[in-house]
Amino acid sequence: MTEHTAALDRVSDVARTDVSREELKKWYGVMHLGRVLDDKAPNYLKQGLGWSYHAPCAGHDGIQLALGMTFRPGRDFLFPYYRDLTTCLAAGLTAEEILLNGMSKAADVASGGRHMSNHFAKPEIGIQNVSSAVSNHAQHAAGLARAVKTYGSDAIVYCSIGESSASEGYFYEAVNGATREKLPVVFVVQDNGYGISVPKQDQTANQYSSDNFTGFPNLRIIHCDGLDVFAAFRAMREAVEYVRSGAGAAIVHAVVVRIHSHSNSDRHELYRTPEELAAARAADPLPRFRRTLVENGLVPAADLEAIEAHNQQTYDEAADRAKLAPDPDPASIFDYVVPEPWVPEAWPEGMPDGTGEPQTLVQALNDTLKNEFRRNPDTYIWGQDVAYRDKGGVFNVTKGMQQEFGVKRVFNGPIAEDFITGTADGFSRFDEKIRVVVEGAEFADYFWPAAEQMVEMSHEYWRTNGKFVPNVTLRLASGGYIGGGLYHSQNIEGWLTTLPGLRVVYPAFADDAAGLLRTSIRSRGLTVFLEPKFLYNNPMARSNVPKEFAVPFGKARLRREGKELTIVAYGTPVHFALEAAQTLEREGRSVEVLDLRSLVPLDHEAIEKSVRKTSRVLVAHEDKVHGGFGGEIASQIQERLFPWLDAPIGRVGSTFTPVGFNRILERAILPNSEKVVEAARKVLGY
Repeated sequence: MTEHTAALDRVSDVARTDVSREELKKWYGVMHLGRVLDDKAPNYLKQGLGWSYHAPCAGHDGIQLALGMTFRPGRDFLFPYYRDLTTCLAAGLTAEEILLNGMSKAADVASGGRHMSNHFAKPEIGIQNVSSAVSNHAQHAAGLARAVKTYGSDAIVYCSIGESSASEGYFYEAVNGATREKLPVVFVVQDNGYGISVPKQDQTANQYSSDNFTGFPNLRIIHCDGLDVFAAFRAMREAVEYVRSGAGAAIVHAVVVRIHSHSNSDRHELYRTPEELAAARAADPLPRFRRTLVENGLVPAADLEAIEAHNQQTYDEAADRAKLAPDPDPASIFDYVVPEPWVPEAWPEGMPDGTGEPQTLVQALNDTLKNEFRRNPDTYIWGQDVAYRDKGGVFNVTKGMQQEFGVKRVFNGPIAEDFITGTADGFSRFDEKIRVVVEGAEFADYFWPAAEQMVEMSHEYWRTNGKFVPNVTLRLASGGYIGGGLYHSQNIEGWLTTLPGLRVVYPAFADDAAGLLRTSIRSRGLTVFLEPKFLYNNPMARSNVPKEFAVPFGKARLRREGKELTIVAYGTPVHFALEAAQTLEREGRSVEVLDLRSLVPLDHEAIEKSVRKTSRVLVAHEDKVHGGFGGEIASQIQERLFPWLDAPIGRVGSTFTPVGFNRILERAILPNSEKVVEAARKVLGY
């Protein structure tokens, strides 16, 4: 227990003087220094020194002080939001670290200048780097709290948001999950009455947004006056005691006041009356706390004046150093985009040796998952419908896993794709050795609710300047040919491949499915593993799978050699390309088929080698031709290999329509062997 927590245990409504004088001076010192920094921030923008985004914390100081000082550096985890300057100062950041962040310097401990100013973090002591997407970090907090509970740690996870952020669906999902699982997380809602310019009556059904959760079991909702330092500390203490008891999660709803505009790009006088602004200034918690200390004889005014003078000196010295600190190096922009993957030494090219038993694609995935779970006890999997009795997902990929590895490592998630993905991000933060596999959605088409979390996870390694990367393999059953129609037949790799920070793989055979899955799980970082559902049990994807087979990222596989045309494909169309090559061989044409296997990273060397030989290219994929990933492949080939091309690059894929449910419509929309043959003849005949 920290000194300030011990002192807090003696605080009561009647005898506030039981808190030691030194502790009260410490509280005031942190609170005042936070205000000095907050007040100085706008000047940096005016001087062209940075801090181009600043959300003032003035008026939030009381609850932020209590939150930051309740947090235990190096033991707990804190997810602040962009207004939490005093929170982070109280939690362990120095004035200089705050200023380095504000000026986006290379030495900024949060991101090295890569993330927006006023987004404070210090992962080394447990203060997490969060994005600008409000309250999305609630999902990460719930996931991290799940890991805390799983590993028996005594840590508490704190998640701070503004009250309007509680309107986001992923905050609801986080609270729902945290209470259902009784997770050790304290959500702190700082209620200043506004979401930028939108008053809270336009945001929520209840006067206090936290009351929307009153029906949740295993949840303690604590309301407090966030302007009163003592009330704020008592509320935090009550929340921690409840969470530490194992009874569930807690919400501290602190009523505060926003003294200034939402941020330096907002003008609050356009929507707040002069009377309201005057009332906000009058409610300022800093002078209120100062008066309480002096008028009750708790701390002499002279002591407070000495603290204020010291804080000004601290700021001046820190500001001088921070201004002279170096800016980020432009050459560093490619650092920490994707971590170095695990490299399979035994399979450097990812080519099987002919050994192993024949398996279907789904059998290969199931077997590989089980082997990796046996190898690393810190591997977990969850998703919707992945672990109920003898069922193992819609396609039985996870069949038998919960029975072997138990409910702590293999379990179902709710029908909430955002929560499934977001908690994977949070869970992986607890320890570098952890590997999480999730079914992001039952079908790839249903993944869109989690798109925001996918974007979030893709840039975390870069945004944190290499301090955190989610070690997550996200599996999605992709594609059509099953008569599924909308939401069961679409492809989404065209979008996924636009996100720097992701690896995207798409196997076409059982051995490559096993090899890529093994590499994905063992590697650091985020891999999206797309599984062509049409091939799960299809005999044409069946192959011998060697023991411990692994495929490196960015290594294509030459499926068939040829001289006149290269068909570049991935997923199900690889098989169409092979069938088309056989048809064209009977016509006297020699066609090469290159199976990409990995979309990001892409095997440029293999593509170049093949195209230089054949001088003609056809790109075949299942997704729509318009906007599909094939356009990117074709563009890169044109840029790199134009002198070797004897014909325009051809493309074949789906029509620019949704996929119909009726099999007649589906056949008209999706590519097949006949369509590949037709497109190949066109390229060959140019």
